[in-house]
Amino acid sequence: MSVTTSRLGRDALIEKYDGRAPRYTSYPTVAQFTPEVTPEIYAGWLNGLPDDEPVSLYIHVPFCSRLCWNCARNARPAISRGTVAAYVLYLEKELLAVHRALGRRRPRVSSIHFGGGTPNILKPLELRSVMATLSAAFRFVGSLEVGAELDPETLTKDWVTIASVNGLSRASLGVQNLDREVQAAVHRPEAFDHIADCMRWLRDGGVTSINMDLMYGLPHQTRANTLATLDSMMTLRPERVSLLGYALAPGMTASRTLIEAAALPGTSERLDQSDAAAERLTSEGYVHIGMDHFALPEDDMCRAQAEGRLHRNFQGYTTDSTQVVIGMGPSAVGSLPQGFAQNALQVGDWRKALDHDQLPVALGAMLSADDRFRGEIIERLLCDFAVDLGEIASRYGRKPRDLVHELSRLESFAADGLVESEGAHLKVTEAGRRVVRNICAVFDVSFREA
Repeated sequence: MSVTTSRLGRDALIEKYDGRAPRYTSYPTVAQFTPEVTPEIYAGWLNGLPDDEPVSLYIHVPFCSRLCWNCARNARPAISRGTVAAYVLYLEKELLAVHRALGRRRPRVSSIHFGGGTPNILKPLELRSVMATLSAAFRFVGSLEVGAELDPETLTKDWVTIASVNGLSRASLGVQNLDREVQAAVHRPEAFDHIADCMRWLRDGGVTSINMDLMYGLPHQTRANTLATLDSMMTLRPERVSLLGYALAPGMTASRTLIEAAALPGTSERLDQSDAAAERLTSEGYVHIGMDHFALPEDDMCRAQAEGRLHRNFQGYTTDSTQVVIGMGPSAVGSLPQGFAQNALQVGDWRKALDHDQLPVALGAMLSADDRFRGEIIERLLCDFAVDLGEIASRYGRKPRDLVHELSRLESFAADGLVESEGAHLKVTEAGRRVVRNICAVFDVSFREA
């Protein structure tokens, strides 16, 4: 896709609006979570779910067999097989605690997502045990989707076989970049031939949608090796590609991440890599979805975007429309109509709560009507790059004029050719996509007051 520039020009645009706005996988964001959501409050939310309410499950596996230096997720190397085995036992203990909070009802589950960390660090029999416990606590619908984020370097055919038998239908392979110098700099070796094997195992196992995570902005990464990686990946024809930018997290030094800061590409180089990759993907027939996803036209994510039913949650862009996500495992976040509940971040704290027969919730946010109102505006901007403020306001018993302060703050974006408005309808321009998170931040009370 050819990316147009604003009146500022590409580099000047990023320099002006580089405010490090949140990624908005929730509103309020995780940075705003507090201890106000207690295990007792969360248990009440679960107990109050309607019997016919479909739910999705998120299972966080906090261990990896190797620690990639570019990773900012809640994950750590597994000390031993016993560490992982103990995690499985405690995860099953949490499942039983959730089941008790639900009043021993068995809600219908339409989607299960294993994230991490590295879910395929679980042995095949451990994965089967987890799925058996899930099926005992919940009712699986016939169209159940099971997805997992996988490290191809440690993925085996046996693991895929067991996962397929247990319903695996979507998979995401973390590839990042195939250049050896880049891989060495982030401690993440990958071999193309093994990635191709992984794709074949997944296809043979009935997985119908495979995503590949690629990155730009890594140390020693260039436009050339970015395109070379894409050329190799295109021969495998994944249904989806996530193109994510690497940057040192605020407050995190290069020494802490073991990343050589001097080897990181500058802003202009990062943009060159991103633009070149986007253009190559669209020339290969992929449709640009949201900020950083690409999908083949026949994939459900494309249909969801075209029909205005694309959503965004802690797993990123999704076609999952359920209103309830029950998160399990250290740091996992649950999402319910009343608000968000996040488990204890550290494995030890998570286990301690379960040892005391408590749900391991440590943080969260109770949603006000204003939170829901602003959250929907932000989600539609990120998914559709357009929003009808009048339509959303009417559903919340409000008027677009309630956002007069926010609309005034958008005037600078409009002057730079990044947003357009007609009445209460707001549209992000092609150039504005680069800074859509900054546009969303206009509607974020916490970010405005920070």
